[in-house]
Amino acid sequence: MKKFKIIIITGYSGSGKSTAMAAFEDAGFYCVDNMPVDLLPKFLELPIESDSEISGLAFVMDIRERGFLAKYSSIFNSLRQKGYYFKILFLEADEKILLQRFSQTRRPHPLSYNKSLIDGIRDEKEKLKDLRIAADKVINTSYLNTHELKTIILDITEKSKALLLMRINIMSFGFKFGIPHDADAVMDVRFLKNPYFVPELKSLDGENEKIKNYVLNNTITCTFLNKYLDLLDYLIPLYINEGKAYLTIAIGCTGGRHRSVVIAHNVFEHLKKNGRQVQITHRDINQ
Repeated sequence: MKKFKIIIITGYSGSGKSTAMAAFEDAGFYCVDNMPVDLLPKFLELPIESDSEISGLAFVMDIRERGFLAKYSSIFNSLRQKGYYFKILFLEADEKILLQRFSQTRRPHPLSYNKSLIDGIRDEKEKLKDLRIAADKVINTSYLNTHELKTIILDITEKSKALLLMRINIMSFGFKFGIPHDADAVMDVRFLKNPYFVPELKSLDGENEKIKNYVLNNTITCTFLNKYLDLLDYLIPLYINEGKAYLTIAIGCTGGRHRSVVIAHNVFEHLKKNGRQVQITHRDINQ
């Protein structure tokens, strides 16, 4: 396996190692979470077919394994002496951010069983300080969203941007329930005629043909769609050129059941027809 690019993903608990691993998987890496450091040399000796489509190997290794801190240095040095070339990617986050993340998920910190959460976080930081110094790259994820972190990881893989298809998520939503936090671009379609005020249409949603006909069969909607789709056709290549791996386009109406669903579906079909890697979700259709 010496020909494969090898990445060791490590760092603080709650810093985003699982998200980083998912990004390496998207880039074609074979990934193993919570890899015991003692097993790494044996794993690297396993044969892989020469025509394998695997881009590389990524292993998440951290303080969850009790023997990791005591053994990683000697094992890593031994592998390098045997000709294995690998990089250590260290993820970290600010103390207040880690506190917030653990409070939100309610998951226990691996070092906080007999102490407070803050003491566990500080203890881990102290135990990992030498590994952080030895790392080839350190990423502070405190103010990165999932998409931004994955974009950084995809850049680290050094995979040609031409081979990477940006993943586009079209999302319909209702403004009364809040704008989606992960939206990169928001379009407000509340200017379109609202089926909600038509008694026989009120209880239906935007996937019903009657609602589609009501929303689409008028001049304002047709003119808007033509201009909006032209704008997206112009913008998407620019996002791709910037190396963006994920793009969420949120389309909102008042309740997220009628107009936004119809327009989101039309945008989805247009991008899909043009060969984009696109998916669609209707966040509030059942509200």
